[in-house]
Parts: sequence; C-alpha cells; structure tokens
Amino acid sequence: MFVTVTLLVTAVTFVYVYLTWYSNYWTKRNVPGPSPRVLLGNFPSFILRHRSFVEDFQEIYDKFRSKANVVGVFNSRQPALLVMKPELVKDVLIKNFKNFQDNEFADSISKESDPIFGRNPFMLKGEEWKEKRAEVTPAFTTSRMKALFPFVEDVSNRMKQYIAQHTTQGPIETRELCAKYTTDVVSSCIFAADAQSFTKEKAEIREMGRKLLEPNFQILVMFLLIGVVPALKKIIKIAFVPKEIERFFTNLMENAVAYREKNSVKRVDYLDHLISLRSKKQLSTLDMAAHGVTFFIDGFETSSLAMSFTLYELARNPDCQTTLRAELMAARNEDGTIDYDSLLELPYLDQVLYEALRIWPPAAFLSKVCTIPTELEVSEGKTVHVERGIPVMLPIWAIHRDAANFEEPERFNPDRFAPANGGTKVYREKGCFIPFGDGPRQCLGMRFALMQVKRGLFEVITKYELSINSKTKQPLVLDPKTFIVCPLGGIWLDYKPIQA
Repeated sequence: MFVTVTLLVTAVTFVYVYLTWYSNYWTKRNVPGPSPRVLLGNFPSFILRHRSFVEDFQEIYDKFRSKANVVGVFNSRQPALLVMKPELVKDVLIKNFKNFQDNEFADSISKESDPIFGRNPFMLKGEEWKEKRAEVTPAFTTSRMKALFPFVEDVSNRMKQYIAQHTTQGPIETRELCAKYTTDVVSSCIFAADAQSFTKEKAEIREMGRKLLEPNFQILVMFLLIGVVPALKKIIKIAFVPKEIERFFTNLMENAVAYREKNSVKRVDYLDHLISLRSKKQLSTLDMAAHGVTFFIDGFETSSLAMSFTLYELARNPDCQTTLRAELMAARNEDGTIDYDSLLELPYLDQVLYEALRIWPPAAFLSKVCTIPTELEVSEGKTVHVERGIPVMLPIWAIHRDAANFEEPERFNPDRFAPANGGTKVYREKGCFIPFGDGPRQCLGMRFALMQVKRGLFEVITKYELSINSKTKQPLVLDPKTFIVCPLGGIWLDYKPIQA
C-alpha cells in the first residue's frame, strides 16, 4: 500500500513539474505577463470553450497594454509573446517579416495527414508558400475580378428573390443568409457550379462548407496534446479536413474540369486559371482541389461574416443606413444595377464596410512564429531575445477596439475612415487597422472578398430597410465554440421593402 501511494505521489509530482516547467520562462527573461493556469495556460477558452477566446485576449490586453510593448503568455505549456503596440504589429508583419514569416500551425499539419489544408498557402512555410502564392496571385487581377463580376451579380439576384420570398414570413437570420450568398458566389467562381443554397434546404456544397469549418473534438484534443508536448508537432500531424470532405471537393474539381474540357466551355473564372496553371505547373487534381478549397474558405466564411456584421451595424444605425442607401441609389444604372468600376469607387460604402471590419474582424488574432532569432522591445531601453519557434500573437480584436487607436472605439462611426480624414491609410500606417493582416502574407483573396460583399450590400440596401428583430441577442455575444468571430444565436433582422 505504501509503495502504491509513493508511486502515485511521485507520478503526480512528475506530471505537475512537467506541466509547470516553463511557467517561469518569461519571468527569467524579465518579461511581464499573467500567470498561466496548469495545462490551460493563459487561453483556457480554447479548450474549455465556456466563453469566446476573444475575452481571454482582451483581459490580458487591458491589464498589460500600459505596462509593456509585449507580454509573455502561454498557450498551454508553450511560451508565446503577445504584442501590445500597433507599431510592433507592423514590424512583425512587414519590417521584420523575414523573422516571422511562418504561421503558427504550419508545423502541425502536412500534405500526407491533410492533402487539402497541407497545400493551403496559409499553412505552407519558407519558400513553398511563396511558390504557391505566386501560382494563385494572377487569379485576382483587376481584369479577372471584372470577368467574375457577372457571376456575382447572378447570385445577388438569387439572394434578392430569396429575401422577397421570406421577408413576409418574419425576420431573416442574416448570418445564414450571407453564408448562402457567399457559398453560391464562390461555388460559381471556383467550380462553375450552382450550389443551390437559396433553393435547397440543405444544399450539399453549403453543408460541406459548414462541416469544413466546424469545431472538431478530435482536433481540440490534438491541439491540447501538442500544447502539453510541443515536440509532438514533429510526430503527430493534424488533419483539419475529414476524408469525406476531401473526396467531395476533389470529385467536384474533377467533374468541373472534365465538363469544361469535354464541352469546350470558355469562362474567365478561377477554374479557368487553375486549368491553365495545371499545364504550366503539372498540378494534380488534388493540387487543384486544394487551391479551390483555399479560395472557397477565403471567399465563403470570412466574407459572409463581414457582410452579416455590416448589415447588423447598418440596422443598428439607421442614419448610416440612409446615407449609404442614398450613395448606392445615385450610383445605379438605368436598369437598377451597378457596374464593377462604379461599385469600387463609392467612398461611403468603403467607410461602412471598413468600420464593420474594424469592430468585427473575422480573425480576432494572428499568430506568427519566429523563424530567425531576433529582439523585440519590451519597454523603452529593454528588449527580449525571441528564440526560433516562439509564437508571436497579434491581438487584432483588442487593437481595433483600443481607445488609444480609435476615438470612441465601441461606436460604429464610418466617418473615421472618410477620405477627408485620410481613409484607412493613416490607421494602416500606424499598424492598428489590420482586418486582412498585412505585409507579404496579407489575405490573398481580399480584393475578391470586398467585391462580393459590396455587391451583396448593394442588393440588400437598395431594396430593403433593415432593423434589428427582437430575436437577436443584444448586445451580440460571440459563439465560444468557434475559432472565428461568429455571433451566438445568429443575427435576426427585419427586411422592409423600399417602395420604388
């Protein structure tokens, strides 16, 4: 009995010592920061999911922003740095990019474990991400954006019909409405396919898109294990995309290519770019599917969130809605539509969208990895040596909502981005407005995302007057079970037709 108890106590002691071994990592380096919790570190919400992870970041930011430029934190056992100052964010993303060019989760995935995400430029490292990004960049030129615009218009018309059919039945859950819209847009532009999100209750592409980004218990466990034993990154590789979804998108790509080639279809879209790229770069169907899914994720989820939060803020702020409607109405063609160039030249539309992205950035934080050891300034005259492999986290949500960066940050105020006030440039130069990231690894699909969201906003705002329905939880609460900024319970709005 004594021996058993002794062994048990020894084992418990060993585990405790192991879990707390790095807990003084930043203390020894004279870097301030919150004390980590055993096993959970400073971001327990990633595992417990009892509240949005945004709140973990915000608490640390509020406590330490006046004390240091960077603070030492722990993601489980993994020491990391949390950047507090916009100028340092800019340094990490642009000036010292070579020191932080990889994204944190790149080591946790491989092409073998996850053929789709393993080929995603976001996950690739070193020279490989440059090569893959270079393959995709030509797909987002101005001429190609213009060529894609009619497909976006077609989906906008489908959305208009859907709203007309449902608005008489009560409020519309706008988060799902926007997800249907962006799913149909990207499906048309990537796979030349009608996703039928507006006509089918559970359209297959929409359901696969939903599953693609659903929190997965297995992945949570894997992240917990890797957080406890970082060395497991080299042994255990995470599969973000289940085999079912991998097969679906690979088959979708194969069928789309086969149909286009068999019928000699000429259509200037993303699929056309991939087909031309295939012959030049000897891409496999899996490579093409991976590029397609990358575009799908960039264009579907974050764009739908940006659009739904923008409509939410316009519903909350009727004066802004009225001002935007007047600008959009004045820009219409005689047939009530709008052309590509006119849409992209509307200043107040830009202001409204950027302000919504400031308050509700789809990615609440970025996490880069130190690839070349360097120094970061902790406070004036004091630096810390950042070792290779240390994550450096950038709290976008907190920086966007800091009164030191934006006057009355909780207020929806599109005028802060007015051309007369310098637009977004002044804030980008300070490093405090980064909804799409910045620098060489800035979101590749940004231009397409903005274009489709603007066209969707045009369709809604010129046809309907929006207001908040009582089914919407006020103030909005973020869903604790997602890793993106997503409203819990949805966004329910009333759509009142505007009399012509």
